[in-house]
Amino acid sequence: MRHAVLVLAAAAALAGCATGPRYVRPTADIPEGYQEGAAALAPPAPGWKVAAPGEAQRGTWWQVYHDPQLSALEAKVSGSNQTVARAVATLKEAKAAVGEARAQYFPTIGAGAAVDRTHTSLNTSGSLAGRTVTDYSAALTASWEPDLFDKVGHTVDAASAREEASEADLAAIELSLHAELAVDYFDLRQVDAQSALLQQTITAYAQALDLVQQRFAAGVGSEYDVAQAQTQLDSTRSQLTDLGVSRAALEHAIATLIGVPASEFSLPPNPAQPAPPDVPAGVPSQLLERRPDIAAAERRVAAANADVGQATSAFFPDLMLAAARGFDSYNFGNLLTLPSRFWAVGPALVATLFDGGTRHARLKASEASYDASVADYRQAVLVSFQEVEDNLAALRVLDDEARTEDSAAAESQHALELVTDRYRAGANDYLSVVIGQTTALSNERQATAIAGRRLDASVLLIKALGGSWDGGV
Repeated sequence: MRHAVLVLAAAAALAGCATGPRYVRPTADIPEGYQEGAAALAPPAPGWKVAAPGEAQRGTWWQVYHDPQLSALEAKVSGSNQTVARAVATLKEAKAAVGEARAQYFPTIGAGAAVDRTHTSLNTSGSLAGRTVTDYSAALTASWEPDLFDKVGHTVDAASAREEASEADLAAIELSLHAELAVDYFDLRQVDAQSALLQQTITAYAQALDLVQQRFAAGVGSEYDVAQAQTQLDSTRSQLTDLGVSRAALEHAIATLIGVPASEFSLPPNPAQPAPPDVPAGVPSQLLERRPDIAAAERRVAAANADVGQATSAFFPDLMLAAARGFDSYNFGNLLTLPSRFWAVGPALVATLFDGGTRHARLKASEASYDASVADYRQAVLVSFQEVEDNLAALRVLDDEARTEDSAAAESQHALELVTDRYRAGANDYLSVVIGQTTALSNERQATAIAGRRLDASVLLIKALGGSWDGGV
């Protein structure tokens, strides 16, 4: 017993001896500022909040658009979307893996009872030679492997880092789905705006057709003019009908995102398009704190580093401590008596002397996996800055384009009014009116499309920045 106590004391002294590399977050090239930032962004507005990478909820950033219907739809994503449900299950699995890893810190205690019937050989010396005997036993057993060289510690560290990565994955999925819903919603509103524009245009073209028919009936217009006016009207009606395909597809996509069958979901038409909000980007270093995909990639680097430590621990011996206490007797009636008691306790030190290079191969594989995870992390950082710059540039260019296109739409509408008046006065043929109608409608539809693209770019910029906005705005 004294020897066992000494072994336990030595184990306690050695427990926690660190092996493997100490984790250091990998470096990544971070620019001092955004190339597009100075020209594209307003000063930080009240309500912008820098998010922590582990947050499962990125904030109700969609409220900056002040659209109650959008907010109501966004509220259904996290609770009903099946992609989110799968990510939640994956996170639960990762949490369970952490519990399983931590359980290795504790001893294993078991209980058992057995009955063995044995016939011994006649050639065996002793009083039991040639006899059939029954052995009854009942015992409690305990075993424990002290974590001398941090093998369990590395396992726990790896599992914990993967749990945090799963949590960040969940946040990234929710952010992506919320952004996808917002883009689909604004695209649908753009279709509604286009439809409203075409409806107005159809009304105007029908009035123009009446004018041409009246002139033809009065003998001052040609049948060709009537055919042109009718063609223009029918072509515009066809464009309006075609928009129904796009609207239905967007409506179905929104239904899937909120976990509703497409056949049971519809949105009433609403041609209003909100103005894009000012989205402050902050400083580049904050992007690493906001983006959940970057947080997930960094946590996987930490897990891979722990895997290297675990592979390194395999080169050191394992100490096993085992103890048992119970009863053993050839006579069941005497099983629970004092003379039938037994106990056993003792340590075992086990080391692998030769394994054909298995441990070395595992260590090399874990080191390669670490290098790959570092590359993934740095690539995630690069992609994140690219996405921010892309959408900053899109907002800047589209803002300039919107002003130009709005002016062009107003001028083309004015030109159409002038050429129509001249046609009424007989100073122009109807072909000039048709050209004016086509130009005006094209510019107005383009202006509407640019407004929708600006909204999409603002959503994608918020997503690229990590998507956290204080709900108080």
